[in-house]
Amino acid sequence: MSERPTVCLILEGSYPYITGGVSSWVHQLILYLEQIDFVLYTISPAADQELRYELPANVVGHKDLVLSAPVRGRRRPKDLRGLLRQITAIHKPLLQGNVPDLQQLITQIPRGYSLYADGIKSHEGWALLSSQNQKKNPIYAFADYFWAWKSAHDMMFAVLADHAPQADLYHPVSTGYAGLAALSAKIRTGRPLILTEHGLYHKEREMEIRKAQFIRGYQRDMWTGIFNNLSRLCYRYADLIVALFEHNRRLQIELGAPGDRTRVIPNGIDVPFYSAVVRRKRKGFHVGLIGRVVPIKDVKTFISMSKIVSEAIPEATFHCIGPTDEDPGYFEDCQILVESLRLADRFHFTGRQDVRSYYAFLDVLLLTSVREAQPLVILEAYCAGVPVVATRVGNVAELLDYDERFIASSKDPVKLAAAVKHIYDHPDEMKAIVERNRDRVIRFYDRDKVFQTYGDLYRRYSAAGGQNRHSGASLKPAEPCGQAPTGEGR
Repeated sequence: MSERPTVCLILEGSYPYITGGVSSWVHQLILYLEQIDFVLYTISPAADQELRYELPANVVGHKDLVLSAPVRGRRRPKDLRGLLRQITAIHKPLLQGNVPDLQQLITQIPRGYSLYADGIKSHEGWALLSSQNQKKNPIYAFADYFWAWKSAHDMMFAVLADHAPQADLYHPVSTGYAGLAALSAKIRTGRPLILTEHGLYHKEREMEIRKAQFIRGYQRDMWTGIFNNLSRLCYRYADLIVALFEHNRRLQIELGAPGDRTRVIPNGIDVPFYSAVVRRKRKGFHVGLIGRVVPIKDVKTFISMSKIVSEAIPEATFHCIGPTDEDPGYFEDCQILVESLRLADRFHFTGRQDVRSYYAFLDVLLLTSVREAQPLVILEAYCAGVPVVATRVGNVAELLDYDERFIASSKDPVKLAAAVKHIYDHPDEMKAIVERNRDRVIRFYDRDKVFQTYGDLYRRYSAAGGQNRHSGASLKPAEPCGQAPTGEGR
């Protein structure tokens, strides 16, 4: 290893093509750790996507694996029959919730070779597929099951056929296909694997699958099982498994992550950047939401809450601060809802803005999301001195110190409005709460300290290498970077 470690960040459907919390975190991490070289290995649904970020100078390589592209390798495994028997054999433990050893299987797959054609034409592959359909999916047409199976497995076959760039360490920021690519790279190279989960990939995919109307019958269970198994496999091979907060760490362990290889490293923010905000009271009462206008942020609930608050606080004004171009149809729906609730004169979609200019005068920040991990916007608001009301998602309850007055269930505009009204009615109490929360952010959520921790981990694991090449248990995790309240930063 050179004096400058090379870290391969493995990214599925995020940086540098998609903006958002994870992408922003990755970009800031690379910028901060300028003494470390990074190679990006991105896993994308389509080719030739537009870069949404200017890549920093210490990004020394970028390889994009397009899952929809055909696999074009000509080499076949030396022992095809043996490989097919191994594939059949690993399904039994996987279907029972156990985690098999993938070393021999992955090392036998040549670069560019897709398992699909030989697998589906073989007696072993067809017997496995048809038997699973008969056991799990007897009331639906076999064709439905087959195409669902093919869709799921084609993407895994594409990942297994490709090879990640050479690096001293592999760092996926999710499980799923990124995790599969990372564990394959570890097996092939013997280099360490550090996993960071901002959310829990398998849980997020399960929510999407349950809501999808076009997925039916056993297909739902099949997709959910695949994503759970991809997480279990990544946990087995990871040298270190990082969660953003204690609750998610416990869920990782419940799914099979070895407890002695898990730790919590919270998200952090640029404390000097946000603490420099100078608060200036504006006339009226200003309520803001900072985020993309997309369904996951549930801006419609924010709008409904605004109607309730406007009737209780006539001087209230509402600001939706963030990009409106990611889901034009949803944005149009939100505009129609504002008009129908007769809020047009006091509700503003601002588009992209310097959020500090709004933190300077907002009286309360709302987070109405239906899904989050550890929302940075709450930490930013606290650091700038703005009270927060939020839905109970991800780590929100811990960040809000479990104060039920300021926490609501998702899609509950009445409870959110009541929390806003409480802040309006109790300004002196809120000053003390805001000051306490601000001190906590400065102490435990300083981005520089968080990124320094990752830099130390990169150097330590890169220097040690893959001492236990295939098990993932090469090193004992270092001690946490700081002890935060209620398990944060553990």
